[in-house]
Amino acid sequence: MPEVIFPGPDGRLEGRYHEVKEKDSPIALILHPDPRLGVSMNNRVVYELHHLFHRLGFSVLRFNFRGVGRSQGAFDEGIGELSDAAAALDFLQAHNPDARQCWIAGFAFGAWIGMQLLMRRPEISGFVSVAPPANMYDFSFLAPCPSSGLVLNGVQDRIVPPAEIEKFVNKLKTQKGIVITHTEIEGANHVFENRLEVMIDSVEDYMRARLGMPPRELEAGAEA
Repeated sequence: MPEVIFPGPDGRLEGRYHEVKEKDSPIALILHPDPRLGVSMNNRVVYELHHLFHRLGFSVLRFNFRGVGRSQGAFDEGIGELSDAAAALDFLQAHNPDARQCWIAGFAFGAWIGMQLLMRRPEISGFVSVAPPANMYDFSFLAPCPSSGLVLNGVQDRIVPPAEIEKFVNKLKTQKGIVITHTEIEGANHVFENRLEVMIDSVEDYMRARLGMPPRELEAGAEA
């Protein structure tokens, strides 16, 4: 997968960019969890989301926030990281000016950043928010949420209690004109240990429905 270096607001940013040939293919930006926890764009959840979107025909970019890996800068409490995400989306759009859809997906801290970017960029068609840290960060900026999307979390998540995510989802569902799908993964903890494949399958099912693609079962049967 091609490594890319692109300009960010506080120096260069390091990413992995996976392109498809069709000029009007959709694009997706994938955001990783809190850098202070020692994670990067190679986090397993982020990595699997990246490859899922590419399998579905998206040109996909994931990248390291400032201060992670070869990305320059230092952690900025989410303010600078939001600017980093905007720069990454600019890079992705510059390489895909005819993209027919634009999606954003984030895990934990990345979900918080992604939802803020969603509010600032009306071209974003939809979102996938994995284990959004509703008990740690203020999501009140989603008033109203501008796009339909998917929220996923593990039933056994002890870092972000499911009840907090349920309250977050219920607030979003009160807004007119959008559809928020909420999926809870049985037996899954915050990082979806031993349940990652189930979580990714759930994202794929949702995306196939949103994109008008055949369900996984039908496609697998056609290939058999």
